[in-house]
Amino acid sequence: MIEPARLAMFDVVRARHPGDLDGRLRVSERVAKSDRVYSYQLQNRALWSATFEKPIFTLATRAAGSIVASYADSSFATDVSIDGDEGELFCITTMLLGHMTLVQKGNSTTATDGRGLVWRPGPSSRLLMSDNNARTNVFFKVADVEDALEHMLDERLRQPLEFGSNLDWGSGLAASLKRQLDFVMHEFQRQDGVASNPVALASLTDLLISLVLRGAPHNYVDRLDGGASGVVPAYIRRAEDFMRANGAEPIRMSQVAAAAGCSVRTLSHVFKHFRGNTLLGVLHSIRLELVRDDLVLGASGASVTTVARRYGFTNSSRFATAFRRRFGETPSQAARRSSRSSR
Repeated sequence: MIEPARLAMFDVVRARHPGDLDGRLRVSERVAKSDRVYSYQLQNRALWSATFEKPIFTLATRAAGSIVASYADSSFATDVSIDGDEGELFCITTMLLGHMTLVQKGNSTTATDGRGLVWRPGPSSRLLMSDNNARTNVFFKVADVEDALEHMLDERLRQPLEFGSNLDWGSGLAASLKRQLDFVMHEFQRQDGVASNPVALASLTDLLISLVLRGAPHNYVDRLDGGASGVVPAYIRRAEDFMRANGAEPIRMSQVAAAAGCSVRTLSHVFKHFRGNTLLGVLHSIRLELVRDDLVLGASGASVTTVARRYGFTNSSRFATAFRRRFGETPSQAARRSSRSSR
């Protein structure tokens, strides 16, 4: 159902016979060891012995950093059972076509074009897929999401993080999360996109995890509404020094908070109060400054594109727009100033 050319960067499995669907499909083992077994069975028994000229099932996966993105489509209604160990990944499912019902712990939730799923694949889970079904999945490590939540709360979790399955794409931060998930799938299709740039990917991962925790229902959501305390301006200097020193490296917000000596939650409030910006916004500005410094100094002799990618800017047009808005000149003009001063 998706153009094959768009899956060039993915590992693709296709099936033309119902018997090819059964067995172990290890979607997530690139980032977490697992003994989970995914068993697929067409709901229409009359099709079990049929063979089809075209694929009736496609699964395409790509892993980058701590994210796994997958695309799947099914021509016929399919019942998927999951057994094995407790999953070490959270999965966010977005429907492109048809609908899918998740059954876990006696509860069922249906994903449609207006509603997604956030869930943890594990034992005794079932997925009931409609005919002509297409969907995307974006997986995150449970450990990464829980670590981010601990930093937001500034305390250790007393019980595991558990999400309510239903995601309403129509409002609030869930709508923002949906747009970012669409962006992830688009970028993972590209050879030179965010997925191939560790610096940009680390920032995107932090943004996605933050949106998941702020936009999806879970058992700690009420705790995230509290205010910050202990605001100390020195945190800003230490955080900004760390970001400048490591601007060309993949940076997670938990690392910035550790360098500043406080939690991500506290640091976010400090920056909002004293800088009027988010942590990711400040990191973006600092990286723009580092690009400009490299271009003006011209010590490496590298092209504008090379310098920009070094600091995580993979989209040339968006980078140029942001650079000009920030400094009142284009990246090329900054590089030319370096060339003239060296004569």
